[in-house]
Amino acid sequence: MRVLVMTLWALCSLTAFAGAGLALDARAAVLRIDYPTLLPISRYDLTPADLGFAGAALADEDNGTTGSFLGHTYETTTVATPPERADAALDALIADGVRILVILARADDLLRLTDRAAEAGALVFNAAAPDTALRDQACRANLLHIAPSHTMNADAVAQFAIWKKWTDWFLLEGINPADQAMGAAFRAAANKFGARIVEDRSFADPSRSRRTDSGHVLVQRQLPLDTQGTREHDVVIAADATDYFARYLSYHLWTPRPVMGAGGLRPVTMHGAHEAWGATQYQTRFEELTGRYVQPEDYNVWLALRVVGEAVTRANTVDPDGIRDYALSDTFELAAFKGQKVTFRDWNGQLRQPILLYDGMITVSVSPQDGFLHRTSPLDTLGLDRPESTCTAFN
Repeated sequence: MRVLVMTLWALCSLTAFAGAGLALDARAAVLRIDYPTLLPISRYDLTPADLGFAGAALADEDNGTTGSFLGHTYETTTVATPPERADAALDALIADGVRILVILARADDLLRLTDRAAEAGALVFNAAAPDTALRDQACRANLLHIAPSHTMNADAVAQFAIWKKWTDWFLLEGINPADQAMGAAFRAAANKFGARIVEDRSFADPSRSRRTDSGHVLVQRQLPLDTQGTREHDVVIAADATDYFARYLSYHLWTPRPVMGAGGLRPVTMHGAHEAWGATQYQTRFEELTGRYVQPEDYNVWLALRVVGEAVTRANTVDPDGIRDYALSDTFELAAFKGQKVTFRDWNGQLRQPILLYDGMITVSVSPQDGFLHRTSPLDTLGLDRPESTCTAFN
């Protein structure tokens, strides 16, 4: 009886929404740039052809559930393009009338496309780029970030290490710019939370395949040599954004220690084994729709389009500025299957959200950790806080 009453109340609420506004057609697009990359270390990490797009399909279903009562419709176009055709792909979407864009791209391409979209009054959601600068000096007023920054991910790892009292770190960093950006975030996190980096080393990429016998044998021989002679440490922090060596660290160190960061215990927005806080039903629906497990990029795109759906429903608008204003307002919040509702930081457009710490099989922990307090929200202990961000586009 109670369930029936609640269902009738929900239907009446939706009917009231429908009577208060006009039927709206929410059109969006997911633009994914496919870069030439090395094959991943493991076949389990092969990129699915519908990466990100699968999240869009589920979001359209979810948004449509509420939209059907309100007279709202949701349509998302998906486009995959090589880097050299990205501008033309964006122009085609803009010409077709799309003004809500979810982009999976690297920072430089994302910024260029965002500026191009701004000329047409379009709103962009960043579903992939972790670069902290995008939330800092390089922020854009029409760019909202679903993907966590390097700083958020590093802070999530650091909090767990501090909670475990693993305060002495051995930081092993790759030599590529993306690796170094990740390494810088871990150094900042150590300073922020009181850890000590007792050893700081670089690891040069061997020029062989990582997926052949010779590849893993090379790493097996090289890593112990590269990690011997270190000062005493509690944990190894891997800064390997290019996914070259971190996955091998756990069983190839000279001194056996837990590995965190890009290998071992990794920070992610979502993974296929996460079941807490109602996530099982999310996973089940995703798998029935796609025939595979969810990837972080899928979840990020789903969450971006759910932000749009929530704004359309609550603010009764499909205007990009209206969606942005509602998302940044104090009244916006959205359930995300991670224990608390997510909101946006109104000073740089970053989505506040818990970070899952994933070991490849289960959710080991979730940051922010207990005891890390903040005057506004514990979620603001992850990433750039208001006083730390130099972003002025949202003033």
